[in-house]
Amino acid sequence: MEEDRIIVLTDEDGNDVEFEVIVTMEVEGSEYAVMLPLDGSEEAVIFKIVVDEDGNEIMETVLDDEEFEAVAAAYEDLIEEMEVDEDEDDEIEIEEIKH
Repeated sequence: MEEDRIIVLTDEDGNDVEFEVIVTMEVEGSEYAVMLPLDGSEEAVIFKIVVDEDGNEIMETVLDDEEFEAVAAAYEDLIEEMEVDEDEDDEIEIEEIKH
């Protein structure tokens, strides 16, 4: 894991929680981060990236169901696209080996 892909956020109880940033992406004009907690949980979480008046990035929980579903769908599309690209790369490698 790359060190810069690990961030620490403080939860509502004041506990520090480490996350690996899986991907950041723009959906409907807003920036989001899909992250995986490093506490052993295998469930990814989505945060909205908001810039405050001082230029600092703030991670906000996505509370709106429609907004969450739109980001989750965009992430799933991205994963499917990456899987297709990997399959195409595998086919190219196999073809190259045959020649």
